[in-house]
Amino acid sequence: MYNTLILSDLHLGAETSHAREATRVLKENRFQRLILLGDIFADLNFARLTKDHWKFLGYIRKLSNPKRNIEVVWVEGNHDHGLTNIMSHLVGVRVYQHYAWQYAGLRHIAIHGHQFDGFQVNNVRLSRLGTSLYLRLQKLDFKSKPIVRLIDRLNTRWLRMSSKVSAGALQHARQHEANRIFCGHTHVAIQVEEDGINYYNSGGWVDSRLTYLTVNEQGVRIHEYNERADDRDSSQERGETDSSFADFADESGLLEDIEYESIGS
Repeated sequence: MYNTLILSDLHLGAETSHAREATRVLKENRFQRLILLGDIFADLNFARLTKDHWKFLGYIRKLSNPKRNIEVVWVEGNHDHGLTNIMSHLVGVRVYQHYAWQYAGLRHIAIHGHQFDGFQVNNVRLSRLGTSLYLRLQKLDFKSKPIVRLIDRLNTRWLRMSSKVSAGALQHARQHEANRIFCGHTHVAIQVEEDGINYYNSGGWVDSRLTYLTVNEQGVRIHEYNERADDRDSSQERGETDSSFADFADESGLLEDIEYESIGS
């Protein structure tokens, strides 16, 4: 049983999103708190969502059921902007820009990290255009998406996002008297310690290295998901929107809720 499980940068709607594997991680672990640390979506286009993407959202809705006694937190990322208010109601979770909690006598902070990326902050429109072109390129790439994954890694290194985000996050932690701070955004899972403050990045779910974080009494651990044979056949076909939503409603128990409410009324 973990106190907290953290994953970020799933980019639902992207061809490279490993939503099925992320759902498996949630089902195979026990935790008291789940933090979705931003960029759960790739963009505002729901038509890009596959059946596996809807199933992930359906499982989040299941976890957010009060009967499960699990706190589900969504920290908004730059790609989520404009979607979180809608989806938070649909999957039943609260959305934060900055989330803090106490555990084991330490103050923890979760923030997506784009706030410390100067290029993203100063070039919002250009970043959105780049995202749109990147998503289109994914459709033209080979099945394993080697080109777009290479671009993603080169982009992270060229903009030096890992060092920029870690430096900004550590400064943010000092200002808010936190012992640990968690970010996403860079798609690179790392840990940095400075003056007794620990910075952790949860990595992402769009590259070949799929990572997430856990927090318990033993400390913070970076986990790497190992792909399995049955993950490679992930039924990523995009059906009609109504069909995909029906899958989500069935997976999440939303249909049961609707039936119960109709009986009650």
